Amino acid sequence: MAYFHPANIMLYGGQAGGGKSALLCGLPLQEHRRSLLLRREYGDLGGLTDQMIAFNGKKGFVGSPRPKVRREDGSIIDFGACQYLGDELAFQGQARDFYGFDEVTQFLEQQVRFIIGWNRPGPGVGPDQNCRVIFASNPPTNSTGDWIIPFFGPWLDPTHPNPAKDGELRWCLTDPDGNDMWVDGPEPVQFPGRSKPTIPRSRTFVRASLEDNPYLINTDYQSVLDAMPEPFRSAYRDGNFMLAREDDLKQAIPTSWVMEAQKRWQPNPPEDSAMSALGCDPAQGGADNMVISTRYDWWFSELIVVPGKRVPQGRDVGAEIIKAARDGCDIAIDLGGGYGSVPYEMLEENGIKAHRYKGQQAKNLGKSADGHFRFVNRRSEIIWKLREGLDPSQPGGSRIALPPGQELLSDLTTPNFEITSRGIKVETKDSVKKRLGRSTDYGDAVCLCWWKGDRGHTTTSFTNNEEQGWHAPKKRKKRKTPKVSYGKYENRMRGKS
Repeated sequence: MAYFHPANIMLYGGQAGGGKSALLCGLPLQEHRRSLLLRREYGDLGGLTDQMIAFNGKKGFVGSPRPKVRREDGSIIDFGACQYLGDELAFQGQARDFYGFDEVTQFLEQQVRFIIGWNRPGPGVGPDQNCRVIFASNPPTNSTGDWIIPFFGPWLDPTHPNPAKDGELRWCLTDPDGNDMWVDGPEPVQFPGRSKPTIPRSRTFVRASLEDNPYLINTDYQSVLDAMPEPFRSAYRDGNFMLAREDDLKQAIPTSWVMEAQKRWQPNPPEDSAMSALGCDPAQGGADNMVISTRYDWWFSELIVVPGKRVPQGRDVGAEIIKAARDGCDIAIDLGGGYGSVPYEMLEENGIKAHRYKGQQAKNLGKSADGHFRFVNRRSEIIWKLREGLDPSQPGGSRIALPPGQELLSDLTTPNFEITSRGIKVETKDSVKKRLGRSTDYGDAVCLCWWKGDRGHTTTSFTNNEEQGWHAPKKRKKRKTPKVSYGKYENRMRGKS
């Protein structure tokens, strides 16, 4: 099915022993003219090159400086790697009709999307040549590979509104904001402001199974998979893309706590509740998004995501915050990088009190809930406070309800921590960004939203009586939203705040 499938981009994965390497080496030998096979690190290419030699022999094979196969029919098969972010630039402009990524969940999403942008017929290749991309992979075992879930959302994400069957063909394109947009078919889509329509590319997922491999099914390889420790047993034996993740021992927020909070989420806030807080991770222009998180007591609304290019000025950011705020809620703005200064000043000018957040601030910090630890900086404090709020072992458990989304799950579960002589220190944002290949805007906005404002879900803020139960929150009166002078933004904002 995988060999003959017409999809432009395919994920072939699941169980170990399903023949993923054989597929990656067989297709370029028989169906393609210009091919590139990749692993994250050059040291891991041995399995692919050995498989290629087993199929094709050593004739035309060159092992250095980079492995390559030149065949008598003129076809070329290259081998490459992208160990660090930026290594993908070495493949810029090199058209190839086949790209094969082995263990694609080890790559950064940014690397993969850049490389497959050159998937087209190369020099001397006719226009009728089939061009496609194969992602061969087992499920991810850490947050680096989480991007694969939304990339193939209809097959892998159990919360997707329109799930797909294995092998089913679906179409996807990139919208003007740079996000994946699933469409009904291959017909071009005309976006306003674009001179030409955007053509969707097809995707599918074909599940790899050990039982389908006649060379291994009658061996004792199944017992080898059964003996693997977690999370590798779930990843390689069961092929479970959603449950194979295992937390790092120093992970600040456990994955299961976030997943349970997302399961508790409902589309509407608690009845008769007021907005408690708003957290904003701003962006002005550039590739990052501005993300706003709003909270009604323990319930977080869906994140407001605005591409940076739509808020090029600081006052644009301030206008979006004013538009989202309700009930005189507490507002927290990230001033890191200088992007939050102008919107903060805009709110102050209009009589709206806001809290300035600077992640490296080391003064006026609190302590952990048990009173044993201080924090090295403000970033460590706000992430740890959300961890404490999500902790299911607290009296009455956790009631926090977080909106669904793989990006939010990855953002919150990627940072690690350590205990130092100065207290709890959470991994820096730059370090996390380097590992994920993107900024953690979603998670940062949620942590800011939990930092300030009423938090009635905590046990000290609940009425403890037998009739109402432990989880009955104190009611909070809605405060009037102050009148705001928008200046030149008045027409844009009128009727929306």
